[in-house]
Formats: sequence, C-alpha cells, structure tokens
Amino acid sequence: MKITQLSPQQRAELAAQSLTYDEVGATKQELPAAYGHLVRTVTLPADCDFERACAALRQWQVPLRSGVKVAASTPQVGQDEVVVLAIGIGPFRVKAPCRVVYLIDEPDRCGFAYGTLPSHPETGEELFLLERLEGRITFTIKAFSRPATRLAQLGGPLSRFVQRAYTAKYLAALDEETG
Repeated sequence: MKITQLSPQQRAELAAQSLTYDEVGATKQELPAAYGHLVRTVTLPADCDFERACAALRQWQVPLRSGVKVAASTPQVGQDEVVVLAIGIGPFRVKAPCRVVYLIDEPDRCGFAYGTLPSHPETGEELFLLERLEGRITFTIKAFSRPATRLAQLGGPLSRFVQRAYTAKYLAALDEETG
C-alpha cells in the first residue's frame, strides 16, 4: 500500500483548520484527565535496526502496514504536516484528519505526535515513539482521546475496541524492520 498525496487544495484546507483540543503536546507528559488514555509499549526484536525503524516511522509506514489508507501532505512526517487516515471500505470508510504537532529527533529517540482536526471521529492526540536504550529498542504509542462525533459516541465500547485493535496493529508494524 502506498501513501496518497493530498492535493494542494486539500492540504491548504486542512492546514487552515484548528486542532479540536486545547492540550496540544500533552503526550509529552502526564495525560489530561478529561480523556480516555492509552499507553502501550513493545520491545522490538533484538536484530531490529533503529535507523531503519525510524525511517519507516517517519514515512507513515506504521499506519500503512496496519491496513490504514494514508493521504498525507508530504511522504515524510514533518512539523505541521497534515494527514488523513482512513479505515473501512466504500460508504463505511471512516476518515480521520490530523496534524503533526511535534517531532522527536534525537540520537536514541525518534517519533512524532499528531492531533485531531475537525471531522475526526475522536478528539485528542497520539504519540508514536521509538527509543533505543541499553541495546533494546522499544516502540511506544501514547494517546488521549474522547469521542468527537455522534457516530463515535454511539460506538462506545466498539469505538474503544477498534482503537485498541489498531494500536496493536501499529505496534506490530515495525517488527519487520530487522537486520
């Protein structure tokens, strides 16, 4: 599966929108109380190559390898770039527009967080973080969110199940970055 490039008009329209929450950057610290929280970490295989895993993360490979359609403003994750993630098929496709709110680019840490834009079914932020420490590489997903649309509110437990299922797929997406 490949990234679809957003048109200049789509990019401009999304870039002009405000984020749907006030706690921008809160995935860097303690998560805000008024939301549901999700924090999951996996240790990648011992032969995982950190630089290759970071490159894959920065090229939207985590959602792509998880079966999510990705339409991005650029093929590389960048500060303030916008992306529309989509799951489902045909009339049952749910689109989730987001903006990258911060990047992490350190020798032993790489990642990014994106926040939700209007028409996303949830409101909140999600962090994708790779860390190398003492010969081990961990991949963490940290998020806070709450329903933003009627569909997400009505979905209740099903919405949370879908979020957890995709988180598990995301965490498994970098396992192949070995050797």
